[in-house]
Amino acid sequence: MFIYVVKTDDSLFSIATKYQVSIDSIRMMNGLKTDRLVPGQDLLIPTNMYNVQPGDSIYKIAQMALIPVETIRLYNGLQSDMLMVGMRLYLPPRPKYEADGFSYVTPSTSERNQMIVQTFAPINTYFGIFEYHVQEDGSLSTLNDHQLIRLSKENKVAPLAVITNLTPTGFSPELTRRVLNTPEIRERLINNIYNLVKTKNYAGVNVDFERLRESERDLYSGFLRSLSERLRPEGYYTSVAVPAKTSDDIPWLKGYDYGGIGAAVDFIFIMAYDWHETSTPPGPVAPITEVRKTIEYALNHMRGNKIILGVPRYGYDWTMINGTVDSARAVSVSRAVETAMKYQVPIQYSTEYQQPFYQYRDETGKRHIVWFEDARARAQKLQLMVVYRLRGIGAWQLGLQFIQSAILVNEFMIPKKII
Repeated sequence: MFIYVVKTDDSLFSIATKYQVSIDSIRMMNGLKTDRLVPGQDLLIPTNMYNVQPGDSIYKIAQMALIPVETIRLYNGLQSDMLMVGMRLYLPPRPKYEADGFSYVTPSTSERNQMIVQTFAPINTYFGIFEYHVQEDGSLSTLNDHQLIRLSKENKVAPLAVITNLTPTGFSPELTRRVLNTPEIRERLINNIYNLVKTKNYAGVNVDFERLRESERDLYSGFLRSLSERLRPEGYYTSVAVPAKTSDDIPWLKGYDYGGIGAAVDFIFIMAYDWHETSTPPGPVAPITEVRKTIEYALNHMRGNKIILGVPRYGYDWTMINGTVDSARAVSVSRAVETAMKYQVPIQYSTEYQQPFYQYRDETGKRHIVWFEDARARAQKLQLMVVYRLRGIGAWQLGLQFIQSAILVNEFMIPKKII
């Protein structure tokens, strides 16, 4: 398999002919609903043989195939880097890295629950079932999650109950302050989480408290430590989702003590995305530069086997008026590509940030800017997981369509199974 970037005047027929694969195999591997393509769109090509094209180099082919130059030389008996057009090269499979997969999923209809679990179970160790809300008295909201828990276990994936401080007005630092600063409420919450996990047959918990203030920094780490001490003796996992940090100097992230949190829980899901989002100007959602800094910062505070790198299955579409943002919305990877196809605008790619982007004008003439994740971007993050020897990789969230992602994950890793 390798990643091909569509060029001007390419068609599915010409690409399939060039690399001697069937059109249907390209359609299936990339989830294509139409045969229309746009320049800059990336496609996974399902073959382990590569036909050298004009302008190719062994370095370029190695990048497309996600394997080292030395490996291509070795398996093809190449004595030099000289290639001839039409030469067929064997692309050996990558050595697979044993790691945890963690993906968030929200309960839906019976048919959709079953489809999602069966599709993604082979590449996941855990499903974070989203979500239970913390109430002011330490109680938890309800969730129709019975089917997802059962399907997860039947498919050898450990279900984790996701506990958030989300309220109707958003993630609430004030709710978190009240709960953590009131011993009886805090203890009640720990008891309620324990009872939830035990009663509903969860494998553990994933705590996602966002917008945490610096004043609750130590209280939060202590809460996680107490929760872990309650769950661990019975074999339950305690995990946490944290925002990405690249230093200790970011004021709105000082509530998250990576060292204290890492010492308290079994593992951490780092939300390495949303450097740009609906409330910011347009820009890369998960730039590789910042993701790498986040990993390196985290490794200064905990071991790599504690870290699951969280990656997005989406991007953002910003509507612009007179050079400023008028509105913005999240879009799945598939929707981002379909929009580029609809308006027939080329997709560009930032080599600095390793993220695709494009612009288009809608039917009313308004200008839009779109940044998102694609196969090339996902491959770069999977390589970081391997290079830094992290515990694994995880995604927000499986309801967002990104067909190529599961195939790439399967190329890079063998997911651990704990049930």
